[in-house]
Amino acid sequence: MIVIIDYDAGNLRSVQRACEKVGIMSEVSSDPERVLSAEKIIFPGVGSAESAVETLKKRGLDNAIVDFFQAGKPILGICLGLQILLDHTEEGNKKCLGMVSGACERFKFSDRSLKIPHIGWNDIQINFKHPVIEKIKDGDQFYFVHSYYAKLIHEEEIVSYTEYGNMKFCSVLAKDNLFATQFHLEKSGELGLKILKSFGDWNP
Repeated sequence: MIVIIDYDAGNLRSVQRACEKVGIMSEVSSDPERVLSAEKIIFPGVGSAESAVETLKKRGLDNAIVDFFQAGKPILGICLGLQILLDHTEEGNKKCLGMVSGACERFKFSDRSLKIPHIGWNDIQINFKHPVIEKIKDGDQFYFVHSYYAKLIHEEEIVSYTEYGNMKFCSVLAKDNLFATQFHLEKSGELGLKILKSFGDWNP
């Protein structure tokens, strides 16, 4: 069973419906013990990193996610769920989970025509192949909604980049049994569902 983590920061039902479409059995839970007993977890998220980190800590989910990762079981992060995996976020100047080396920074543009947040369809440039994106090709488009981006220390953990204005940011990262996307799989049509299905089949 896959557990979708509930920390009051995700469009959880949309993610669960997407799982259903690709034949993945899932349940939504905010219970750290249930999270730890899952086969795989999905860590989605929208909204403020500051309040999300506080809720994770309050519910004991922060330690549960780190312990799950250290146990070698597969994790899928989506949007805010990717950003919180890093060491730190500029949003609220918060310490995050520290599972991936790097920090989350806010987009800053001198060109006022570039809107923040970055919303809409954009393509990815694949840095290296990974089993979870084996059915995805360079230039495929996905749906983004975010004002902050992940700045990783280790380039070898960046599966794909995406360009917005003069910025080139990490849109997919992977580290051991962890895979995460900055874009929303559940809003990205058939290609998003392909990635979700591949995650369901993935055994790192």
